Amino acid sequence: MDSSSIKKRKFSMIWKYLRTMNHRRIGIMYILFGIIYFFRAGLDALFIRAQLAIPNNDFWVFQGEKYNEVFTTHGTLMIFFVAMPLLLGLMNIAVPLQIGARDLAFPFLNALGFWLFFAGSLFFNIAFFINMTPEVGWTGYTPLSRAEYTPGAGTEFYVFGLQISGLGTIFTALNLIVTIMRHRAPGMKYTRMPLFAWATLITSFLILIAFTVLAIALYLLMFDRLFGTGFFSGEEGDPIFWQHLFWIFGHPEVYILALPAFGIFSDIIATFSRKRIFGYPVMVVSITLIGFLGFMVWSHHMFTVGLGPMANTFFAITTMAIAVPTGIKVFNWLFTMRGGVIHFTTPMLFALGFIPSFVMGGVTGVMLSVSAADFQFHDTHFVVAHFHYVIIASTILGVFAGLYYWYPKITGYILDEKLGKWHFWTFLIGFHLTFFPMHITGLEGMPRRVYTYTQADGIFLLNAASTVGAFLMGISMLFAVWNVYITHKKGEKVGNDPWNGRTLEWTEASPAPEHTFEPMPIVDEIDAFWFAKIENRSLATTLAVRIKPLEQETIQPFFIAMALLVICTGLTFTWYWLTIAGAVLLFSLLIVRSFTDERESFYGKEDPYE
Repeated sequence: MDSSSIKKRKFSMIWKYLRTMNHRRIGIMYILFGIIYFFRAGLDALFIRAQLAIPNNDFWVFQGEKYNEVFTTHGTLMIFFVAMPLLLGLMNIAVPLQIGARDLAFPFLNALGFWLFFAGSLFFNIAFFINMTPEVGWTGYTPLSRAEYTPGAGTEFYVFGLQISGLGTIFTALNLIVTIMRHRAPGMKYTRMPLFAWATLITSFLILIAFTVLAIALYLLMFDRLFGTGFFSGEEGDPIFWQHLFWIFGHPEVYILALPAFGIFSDIIATFSRKRIFGYPVMVVSITLIGFLGFMVWSHHMFTVGLGPMANTFFAITTMAIAVPTGIKVFNWLFTMRGGVIHFTTPMLFALGFIPSFVMGGVTGVMLSVSAADFQFHDTHFVVAHFHYVIIASTILGVFAGLYYWYPKITGYILDEKLGKWHFWTFLIGFHLTFFPMHITGLEGMPRRVYTYTQADGIFLLNAASTVGAFLMGISMLFAVWNVYITHKKGEKVGNDPWNGRTLEWTEASPAPEHTFEPMPIVDEIDAFWFAKIENRSLATTLAVRIKPLEQETIQPFFIAMALLVICTGLTFTWYWLTIAGAVLLFSLLIVRSFTDERESFYGKEDPYE
């Protein structure tokens, strides 16, 4: 094949993905950009650890302002542009296949949600290349994030980047809710859904509430910065208002990241223990309780701001209470494995590594919930260690487990087990070596967000160990990259069901085709596919199903997202002519969309739903 035909083929592939509405392709794009940003944010983490490796270090230029920029981009990227898209990508790919849906309910909205995420992430990352990186931390605390203290356009990249991508996340959550509620396979009652689908449903409701509150906070901050309002300063405003709004989003965000991982681990542990998940109803109730209680604990981030003993006591109790449903889930996973025939595959290893790691994060969370003790722990490395034990142990290990598990459904290949285990062990050892010593440095009083310390502080060896661990985590990702390369170079395709799975996605070809479930299976119990295999029978099928959502290729979602990007660029630099031009383009595209009906070309003018 000559170079011109290769270029033509690549351009054709890019053009297809730009216009796609297919849930698997959109999921692949979420995962691809999530991994790209994971490496970018990982480099920021290595810069941070290189700076803290030795006392009074002058590593390159990472002191003061530049150090602030690095930890701001690291935190913001990891939360909003790594963890979120990786989970949304797995939801896009796996959930429709697990519940028997042929696509998400609204394919156009799904594509628009992805391109809004992409536009927001692009806008945020552009700041690095024009030396306007925000330096307000991933929490964007006021008054630091107000124009008086951080002048220039840097913080606008934070504000608008999160606004645009957050809008896309809200759209995707709406889509997932409708899909799970309306497009399940015949017979798949709520009491028969896989736990990853259940976790996705609860998470989507959390996103609707939490990301809406974040959008409100960001709009108010935008008005403070651009138009001189006083929501977070002055006689009427208060910087604490920002903290309330941010953490009403921020703590449910922890469960938005953790609950899908819990669902992934539940499905993987059941599959590789060759047992039905223990206590399925209790697992569903605990997921729901975690989601509900997640909105009642936000002020445990604010014990030191002076809310008073009554408020501190209430939020301390609710924070301790949320440990109960989480603990129930841990015991249910252990009881699922008890008496099972455990297969130590790479996905299962990540699930097993998660349990003790996450429990350690939960224990330190209970410690932090004691408001009197929190006055000692607050804003130290102890807090940094705690939330990394929670987020990495759940979300990142969960994403790795899910990617190894569903890689056949994404690509048609199965990743090499030996390299996968090298990836697991080096990452897990590096993770504990990085963050366990930070509990001790925090108890010794080392503040977070500072770029240096002295020899007299007595924490050099602990910080050096953390730096070694961070670089070991970085090295572990090389095994994952090499694994993907070797797997695709070999080109050995796998069948529908390489893991001997339990749920409906393993009835479809690998990779999953564009048109799935023809005919549609009928689900008569939990893990119906597994029990059909045991009884040596096929699943019953039917053709009497809900009309499939239509996926017609269109470039409109991409251009709508880019129009919003133009508007935000104009506002950031006060180029109001550009803002107006972007707004005209956006409304023109929305008008065109309002007169577009994909069903007409397929069904004709008559409404097929009547």
